[in-house]
Amino acid sequence: MDYLDELESQSIYIIREAYHHYKNLAMLWSIGKDSTALLWLVRKAFFGEVPFPVIHIDTTYKFPEMYAFRDKYAKEWNLNLIVARNEEEIANGMNPDKGKLACCTALKTNALKMAIDKHGLEAILLGIRRDEHGIRAKERFFSPRDKDFQWNFWSQPPELWDHYKSRPEDDTHLRVHPILSWREQDIWDYIKREKFPTNELYFAKEGKRYRSLGCTICCNPVESNAATIDEVVEELSTTTTRERAGRAQDKESTYMMEKLRSLGYM
Repeated sequence: MDYLDELESQSIYIIREAYHHYKNLAMLWSIGKDSTALLWLVRKAFFGEVPFPVIHIDTTYKFPEMYAFRDKYAKEWNLNLIVARNEEEIANGMNPDKGKLACCTALKTNALKMAIDKHGLEAILLGIRRDEHGIRAKERFFSPRDKDFQWNFWSQPPELWDHYKSRPEDDTHLRVHPILSWREQDIWDYIKREKFPTNELYFAKEGKRYRSLGCTICCNPVESNAATIDEVVEELSTTTTRERAGRAQDKESTYMMEKLRSLGYM
């Protein structure tokens, strides 16, 4: 068993553990490389099927290529896709000009809360990684939120020797992070090995590509000539550019991300 096999085995174990404990379970799919890798792992865990809903939080500001990718593979993989939007805030014109914190809270965090409440979800799977942002290093594989879906990052259950507290206290909601210990390099090595699809925006065109995908108004490409999976893998072994360097920097600050996640952000 090589390193990728070990990561895959751990992730599949966590996915199945969550499915065993929670009847009302769903998965978030942002259409990026990490959540698509998680979706692939879920399909492997259940022999090609996804036995629970897949939720896309749609701010209406995503790239056209992301919507096309979502619709194509939701149909091809026979997903029970739920598109969640905060329709009231969208109708009222919420946008980043009103502040990144306000926009992300309204169109992402609150849209997610509404979806959790509407569908009575006890737990959700998310494709986040510890190495992606400093605040995510504080996460656990099984991470409880309170009855208002808020995250107390000062009080997280210990997970020693791969023992997980997979059953939360009463009145809590659980976020499950099966790929928490993966690195960006691991994700691309896994894409290369498994040959599952990933969005075309990750590959260079005219000397630029996206390392991290989100809303169009918060993402910019980075300089790169990596136009194939092999070239991306090679580039990651030498680059000093941060993965989220193309994200809106006011939202990427440690304080801002900590505030967003304490309120229930992904």
